[in-house]
Order: sequence, then C-alpha cells, then structure tokens
Amino acid sequence: RISISCLLPASWHFSISPVGCPRILNTTLRQIVVIGILAAAVSLLYYSLVVIRNKYGRAYRDKRFHRYLARVTDTEATDTNNPNLNYGIVVDCGSSGSRIFVYCWPRHNGNPHDLLDIKQMRDKNRKPVVMKIKPGISEFASSPEKVSDYISPLLSFAAEHVPRAKHKETPLYILCTAGMRILPESQQKAILEDLLTDIPVHFDFLFSDSHAEVISGKQEGVYAWIGINFVLGRFEHTDDEDEAIVEVHVPGSENKEAIFRKRTVGILDMGGVSTQIAYEVPKTVSFASSQQEEVAKNLLAEFNLGCDAHQTEHVYRVYVATFLGFGGNAARQRYEDSLFTSTVLKNRLLGKQTGLTLDSPCLDPCLPLDAQDEIQQNGQTMYLRGTGDFNLCREIIQPFMNKTNETQTSLNGVYQPAVHFQNSEFYGFSEFYYCTEDVLRMGGDYNAAKFTKAAKDYCATKWSVLRERFDRGLYASHADLHRLKYQCFKSAWMYEVFHSGFSFPESYSNLKTALQVYDKEVQWTLGAILYRTRFLPLRDIQQENFRGSHSHWRSFSFVYNHYLFFACFLIVLLSILLYLLRLRRIHRRMLRNSSSTSLWMEEGLRPQEIAGPL
Repeated sequence: RISISCLLPASWHFSISPVGCPRILNTTLRQIVVIGILAAAVSLLYYSLVVIRNKYGRAYRDKRFHRYLARVTDTEATDTNNPNLNYGIVVDCGSSGSRIFVYCWPRHNGNPHDLLDIKQMRDKNRKPVVMKIKPGISEFASSPEKVSDYISPLLSFAAEHVPRAKHKETPLYILCTAGMRILPESQQKAILEDLLTDIPVHFDFLFSDSHAEVISGKQEGVYAWIGINFVLGRFEHTDDEDEAIVEVHVPGSENKEAIFRKRTVGILDMGGVSTQIAYEVPKTVSFASSQQEEVAKNLLAEFNLGCDAHQTEHVYRVYVATFLGFGGNAARQRYEDSLFTSTVLKNRLLGKQTGLTLDSPCLDPCLPLDAQDEIQQNGQTMYLRGTGDFNLCREIIQPFMNKTNETQTSLNGVYQPAVHFQNSEFYGFSEFYYCTEDVLRMGGDYNAAKFTKAAKDYCATKWSVLRERFDRGLYASHADLHRLKYQCFKSAWMYEVFHSGFSFPESYSNLKTALQVYDKEVQWTLGAILYRTRFLPLRDIQQENFRGSHSHWRSFSFVYNHYLFFACFLIVLLSILLYLLRLRRIHRRMLRNSSSTSLWMEEGLRPQEIAGPL
C-alpha cells in the first residue's frame, strides 16, 4: 500500500490499494526514489550531450565552411553605418601608375591566435573601392613638389568612401615599388618628404613617417605571399583531418619542439619582364658555403603575423627571389638577340645570306609552323619563319636559365632552399596562367605530360590553321595575334623555368595556374595592410581584458545555467520524495497505534491496566 499525505491547514491523507495496480506500483518507495533519480540523471546527461553536440558541431561546420561563405559575403556592399568597422588605405605607386585600395575589417574577436578579418571595401554598387591614375610617381623625380597634388585625387576618392568619423583612426600607407627603386636615393627622399609634409594638412588619415616608403622587391613578394595565403585561409588553425598540414621549425626557437599547422601555398608569378617565386621554408636550412649563407640572408624573410611578439604560431620563414630578364617578353627579346647575333656570325663565316630576305628566312623552332616574324637590330632586318619544333625550342632556350653546378641553386645560380615536393602546393599567376589557358585551354591543375603534348601539337600546327581558329573565336576572349604568334615560345619558356630553372619534377601535380583566387584578383596590397596592422588587435584584446572577469563570469553562467537549473530541480525533487517518505513512516506509526487501541478496547481493558504489568 502506498500512502500519500500532505500537511495542510486541514490535514488529510489517502491510500492506494495494491489490488489491480500495475506491477511497478508494487515496489517499495525507496525503489521508486532510486528509479526517479536515475531517470532524471539520464535525462540530464542526454540533454547535455545534445547541447554540446549542437554547440560544437555548429562551430565546426561554421569554421569548415567559413572561407566558402566568405566568397559570397565579400561581394556585398560595405555597411558604412556599422560603428564597429575599421578601415585602412594602401596606395600602390607603381612604374606606370598609382592605385589606391580601401580595406575594412570588423573588431577583432579578442583571440590572440586569430588575425584580423580584412576585406576589400565595396561601394553601394558592390564594386571594389579602387582608383587608378597615371603616370607613375617616378615621373615627378625632377619636380617632387607636385607629388602631393598628383596623389590628392586618390586620397579624396578614399575620403569620400570612408566614413568621416573614422578618418582619424584610418591608417594610410603609401608604398612605392619598381619605378621608384631605380631613382637615386636623393630623389626618392624628396618625393617622400613632400608627401609626409602636405598630406596631413589636407587629410585627417593616420599617416606617420613610416607610412610612406619605397619597398624592396623582397617586401613586395612577401606581401603577395601573405595576401594569397590569407585569402585561401592558410593562416587559420584547424583540427580537420582533411586539411594538409606541415611540420614547422619556428625560426628563433631551434631548441623547442616542432609545431604542426596548415600548409601554406607557394606562388610563381611570371610577368613580361621578371619572374618571382615565394614559398615558406618550414624547416631550418643548411648552406653549402659561407657565400651561399650570405646570399640566403637577402632571400629569406622571417616575420610574425601575430599581434603578440611572444607567440610563435604565426611566425613564418619565406623564401622570395625575383629574376629580372626572366619574364616572358624579356626572355623572347634575349632569345631574338641571341638568334640575330648567331645568324649574322654564321653568315660571315659561311658566306650565306640566311635571314636577310623573305626567300631565305632564318628558321625559328619557337614559332608556330610557317609563321613569319621579323627582328630589327641596328638598322638591319632579319626575317624568321617558324618550324614549330617544341622540343628543339626547349633545347635552345635551356642555356638561358644560367644554371650552375652548385647544389640548391635555381635561375642565374641563385640560392634556392629545397622544396618538399610531396607535401607542397603552388599557385602560378600571370604568364603561368596565360600560357596554359589563353590558347591551350588547360588552366587550373597543371599536368606536365598533358601540357607538353598540347604545346607540341600547337607548335606543329600551321599558322594559317591557327589564324582560322582565332577568327572563329576558339581561343580565350583576351587572346590576340601576339599571343598566338609567341605562344609556342612562351610555353617552352614557362616549362623550362618551372622544371629546369626551379627544379620541379615533371611528376609534380600540385601546381594550379590561376588568374584569380575565389573569383577575385588578389593584390600584394592586401598582404601589406595585413602585415602592417598586425598589432592593432592588441587594442581590442586589452579592452576585452579590461572588462575582464565580470564578462567572463557572465558568459560562464550563461553556458552552465542549464546545468544549475537541473541540479536545483533534482535537489527539490529529492527533498519532496524524502519528505513524503517521512510522512509515510509517521502515518504507518499512527496506524499501528490506532490498531493497538482498538484491540485493547475489544478485550475490555484500559490501556493503563495493560501498561502496568509491562
């Protein structure tokens, strides 16, 4: 029998007879209490597992797909009414003109392990806030006092897009590249002084002496490397087993254990005049000689992208080398000069007239079959006709790599640390993309065997057929007749630079040729703003620390309030059950006493009489 009693102003109780009740109700009250507590504990455990799974599962999915979602959000117009957005401006002063880029980013999340989430600002029409003017800033070398007037339209353009209230805290960087490097130091200094003097008078941007400078080719290469890897999300930390990782010996901590982090990508960029390579060197390098070590110091850059100089997880060692004269157009010019000189010399020795008339042209294996071309030098004209021999073309241009017998060297015998071909990834830009995509239509994942076959077939195709295909629009929209004529040479040049110059094996399969990353062109200015603002998160982190323990306790209680609620609920439930158990004992004692009194009364005895002898 289960008895339930409640003490109210009018005390009452009732009993449930076990007759006809389910078996489970025939158990003792202690068993019911235990079963109830176990059921509540199981429910609490299940609820906790659901909460944790939803919380961390969602965080994992958000982190995993963050960079893909960013591809969509990056194209949205920037909300200039958002007070938590910060802005930064970079002016790229190149040789042919100057361009201004405006970037923005939200407040730092307070985690010192994360970098700023910098994006390019977009106007109301969702177009990037970019403006270009001509000529290059180096054209004002003889009149440096006009430089500030020259650059003023760019700054006015930026001032219109950055909210007025944010001007004083918006850093402005004016970084000059190739055109300024060739000027004498005195002229460079005069131009920079005019900028530093006049710009603060007319604009309120955060602009100090270190914000205007001429950067080296090495710095430009490092900024480009940072920009590409930042857009690809290679500076983020991951626990995803599908992500490629690499073992890194952090510079300056040789006695510490190696760390594992996301594998970064290397970049290959072949322009018209020069070729550049940049990639991370994850392990400590060794040198064949002291001379090689001295050269390496100018080619290896070690830097910390993190906001805390004592943290080493964002310390990178990057190799950057630029090779003038190894761009596609410059290489063709060197090749033609060599061909002209050697042909003239042969004509003198053998008494021939090769190349001097259209009837006896100089045969060029690096031109498509039957394609015609001319070389003009010193008032002389040499006529060329293509034979379209890709393998012979490669053979002829190999000496132009200027390779040496020294170990760990590349083009021009320049030092190059070893590349871990089995665990590396490279992106090829500019001519690497044009050579594979414009005509051959195989941009993207590079395959040496397929590329070689396609290049051979193209070179061996008659020029008349190529022209017909061009007229039918079978090539890329921006491919022109110049591309068609020199595609054979540039294909051979790109192949030799990559495989012979930089020593990548023909089996290497981790090169991607690209024009854009995530459908947008990545400029070195993105890497520049990321590197130069790397200490700004300290401000937000310090503010978070100042709020300190109070906000921490608030978040702590928010996370665990579910558990506290259930703990209190169980305590209350247990108290009620114990109270009911106590009432049951009291009720049973009262029943026993009542039964004894009835028995005494039936026998005609008073309780006092029985109690005496006992």
